[in-house]
Amino acid sequence: MEEEKSDVIDVKKLLKSVVKHGASDLHLVSRSEPQIRIGGKLKSVNLPVLVGDDIEEMCYSVITEKQKQFFEEHNELDFAIQLPGIGRFRGNYYKTMGDMAAAFRIIPTEIPSLDQLNAPLVYKEIIKREKGVILVTGPTGSGKSTTMAAIINEINLTESKHILTVEDPVEFIHQNKKSLFSHRGVGDDTNSFAAALKYALRQDPDVIVIGEMRTRETIEAGLSAAETGHLVFGTLHTSSAPGTISRILDVFGGDEQPAVRAMIAGSLIAVISQMLLPKLGGGRVAAPEILVTTNAIANLIREDKVHQIYSQMQLGQGNSGMQTQTQVLMREYEAGKVSKDVILQYANKKEEVKKKLGMPV
Repeated sequence: MEEEKSDVIDVKKLLKSVVKHGASDLHLVSRSEPQIRIGGKLKSVNLPVLVGDDIEEMCYSVITEKQKQFFEEHNELDFAIQLPGIGRFRGNYYKTMGDMAAAFRIIPTEIPSLDQLNAPLVYKEIIKREKGVILVTGPTGSGKSTTMAAIINEINLTESKHILTVEDPVEFIHQNKKSLFSHRGVGDDTNSFAAALKYALRQDPDVIVIGEMRTRETIEAGLSAAETGHLVFGTLHTSSAPGTISRILDVFGGDEQPAVRAMIAGSLIAVISQMLLPKLGGGRVAAPEILVTTNAIANLIREDKVHQIYSQMQLGQGNSGMQTQTQVLMREYEAGKVSKDVILQYANKKEEVKKKLGMPV
């Protein structure tokens, strides 16, 4: 007698439940029940433990045959899906111990405004520039995609621009308000970031949004587009503003660096390096370190003195809107929003924070 097949969870119903509970992510990994991330912490869902075949059946139900074929060839798949009446999700399928696994990130369909995010006022100032590069950085799950979407939304509300986005996959879908959007997904609408950026200038954009600037080609293309009169936005997985500049320079060889430093000094408008802190009483609060390229900062970049940028951020703020991570952490702690343990855990410069707290270093 054949063994009766167990009921496989409907992934659409599961994602609907995830949205209802206010979670940010859903994880499906074999030998574990489904898990969701709420307020930055993983929590098991009260459902049966999954096996690889369950996950495969669940996950294949929401992708195309072409995507299924790509996954079976490469053991990796990035995509985005819109489920009517449920929401939009970024998905990643991968293999673990020979079994299929999946991670889904909820993408809000309503794009928040900068005011709703309580974003620093400097964000509205820097986007008024006609050309240059603005980078939003941070580790995975730091809210940089949401911050970027809110910044682009502000342009959409206030300026008549052609905004071209290149992403893998397309996350937030902006409705045309004052601006016109061309969303391009790598794999669906273009073969690669490099290819999309090569032809971007022929598509008459005013603003170019690059989902990830992690390769030499994308960094070069972004800097070149900024030099030719475009406002360019990009994201990087770096944890500090000065560290972002070092990361970009490291992509290039030693003999190329003087020219690249000159390009960065002339094009970089700002770096927003963000993380999300667990808030007292629940929820999370954004803590952005903000570097604005003043004349003094530009000179330090040009003269290969990136290591001195942090000191300049501490001293030369004036009305620039610059702030160090330590200043943000201390402000949130003194406002009673986050605990002492949290700011020590997340601090890039722990000794500096300990001094501010009057603790032994």
